[in-house]
Amino acid sequence: MCLSAAAGLNIVTRAGPTGTDDVGVVLPTVAVVVMTLALTLRRRAPFAIPAGTWLSSATLSLVDGSLIAGHAPLSIVGMIAAVLLGDLRDQNQSRAGLAVVVASAATVAYQDPTHTTGDLFFIPGLFAAGWLVGFTLHARTEQTEAAEERAARAEWQRRNEGRVAVAEERARIARELHDVVAHAVSVMVLQVGALRHRLPVEDETGRETLRNVEEAGREALTEMRRLLDAMRRDGEPLDLVPQPGLGEIAALLATVRAAGLDTDLHVHGDAVDLPPGLALSAYRITQEGLTNVMKHAHTHHAEVHLRYSIDSLELEVRDDGVGPTATDSLGHGLVGIRERVTLYGGSMTAGPTETGGFALRARLPLDPGLTA
Repeated sequence: MCLSAAAGLNIVTRAGPTGTDDVGVVLPTVAVVVMTLALTLRRRAPFAIPAGTWLSSATLSLVDGSLIAGHAPLSIVGMIAAVLLGDLRDQNQSRAGLAVVVASAATVAYQDPTHTTGDLFFIPGLFAAGWLVGFTLHARTEQTEAAEERAARAEWQRRNEGRVAVAEERARIARELHDVVAHAVSVMVLQVGALRHRLPVEDETGRETLRNVEEAGREALTEMRRLLDAMRRDGEPLDLVPQPGLGEIAALLATVRAAGLDTDLHVHGDAVDLPPGLALSAYRITQEGLTNVMKHAHTHHAEVHLRYSIDSLELEVRDDGVGPTATDSLGHGLVGIRERVTLYGGSMTAGPTETGGFALRARLPLDPGLTA
C-alpha cells in the first residue's frame, strides 16, 4: 500500500503542476497504483500477478519511456515481483517468470531516454539476481519441508509401531494369563468332581450343588478356550507347554549360555512361592532382558539378580557391554516389559549404569496373602 502510494505520488509530482489534468499521466498513474496493489493478491494467482506486474511495466514504458525508469518504489515492486516468480512451486512457471522479468526489464531500460549500453545488461541482470534469490529460497524451503515431512512420518511410524507393539504384547500377556487361569479352573473342577463323588448318595442336595459348580467350571473352560482361539493369530500353533515361572530360570540361563552369553544368577533373600501369573511375568521380564543383552550389548557376560523382600520381588539384568548403538531398537522389548510391570502395579528402569554397561531393573509388588 505504501509503495503504490509513493509510486503514484512520484509520477504525479514528476508530471508537473498541470500533470493531474493530463489523461496521458493520470491513466498511467492509475495503472501503476493498480499494478502495485495487485501484488497483495498474489496468492490467488501466484504466477499471473507478478508476471503481470512486469508486463504492465514494460507496456507503460512503451507509452512513456520515463514513466517507469528511475522510480525507486517501482524498482522495489519489480524486485519483489521477481523474487515471487523465482519462489514459485511450479518450476516451468518459475523459468517462464525469469524470461518475463529479463525481457520486461530490458524493455524498460531500453525505453528510458537516458539509458546507456551498460543499463541494458545491468538492469535485467539485477532483477534476474532477485529472481535467483527467490529460486534459492524456494529450494531451501522445499528441503526444510521435506525434512519436516520425513521427521513427521518417522514419528508417526514410531508411534504406530509402538501402538502395535503394545497391542501385541497385551494380547500375548492375555493369552498367557488365560492359560494360567484355565489351569487353575481345571484344578478346581477336578477337585469339585472328586469331592462330589465322595459325598454320600443320601446327600442329594450337596451332590447337586457340586454338580452345578462342576458344570459351570467346565463351561467357563470352554468359553476361555474359545477366547484364546479368537486371540490367537492365524497360523499360530497351540502352546501345549506349561507356562514357565521362576523355577525355570536356571534352564533359561543354560539356554542363554549355550548361545554364547556367560550369565550368572544371584538370588538375594529367601525365595517364596509366587502366584503363577506373577511368576510368569517375572520369567518373561528376565527372558526379555537377556535377549536384549545378546542383541544389543556387544558383550559376553551378564548377571541376573533376584531380590526377594517382604513386599516385593526385584529383578535386575545387567551387562558390562558398550550398550545399544544408535541403530539399535530396544523400544519394543521394553514396551513388553513395561506392560507386564504395569499389570502388577510395579515399576521399571532401563539405562546405562555408572560403571558402564546397561541395566534393566523391575520391581513387582507382592501380596503377602498370595505368597507362601
